[in-house]
Amino acid sequence: MENQILSIVAGGVACWTAAFVLARNMFPKCSLEFCNRLVSTLHAILGVTLASLTVADWRRPVSPVASDSSPRQMQTLAVSLSYMIYDLGCCMFERRVDMANAVHHLVSIVGLGAGLAYQKCGTEMVAALWVTEISSPLLHLRELLKELGYRDTQFNFAADIAFAAIFSFARMGCGPYLTYVVLAANNPLIIKAMGLGLQLVSAFWFYKIVRMVRYKVTKWTSTSTSATKKAI
Repeated sequence: MENQILSIVAGGVACWTAAFVLARNMFPKCSLEFCNRLVSTLHAILGVTLASLTVADWRRPVSPVASDSSPRQMQTLAVSLSYMIYDLGCCMFERRVDMANAVHHLVSIVGLGAGLAYQKCGTEMVAALWVTEISSPLLHLRELLKELGYRDTQFNFAADIAFAAIFSFARMGCGPYLTYVVLAANNPLIIKAMGLGLQLVSAFWFYKIVRMVRYKVTKWTSTSTSATKKAI
């Protein structure tokens, strides 16, 4: 199993890199970040799909806890670990690593690596993957639309609100419950620390997203009011 997981991680890094190169060739006039977001969107969709397929009983999706990881869970985590390694390298190459982004990558890589090394907590970690990636496609769509010239449009505003809603549900609704499950179960200390760290990062981003939504709604309301007055 160890050799298979290492092969998935190494092969995954190569595949994500190849996908980025392909995106650059397909969209040569777009920025590096645009192409990387396309790859990130692909990973988010794949990650959520693989995580969903590991759930044996949707009536109790986070069960059993503190148990040995199944082969499918290990493979799912390995795919995401390969992506996080690729994405960290891509961010460093583009020189756009900020503190929040660096902490996010560090927590994710260490947490995924620890889970694979212990071969335990697969249920909790796959659930965390689902929670963290379910809103990512809309996150990237927002930025892709801006570069495509749809900034400050109804489409972009709808993407902003949809992203904020799904992020809030997943990270601040499901996230705290999952964090409680991880902390309450007999999990290794490093897994508990990573779970708590991920939730703290999510809370910080939630604060920033709330501010973004307030700004967007205020701006959109003001624009709509001005347009109505001009029409009258």
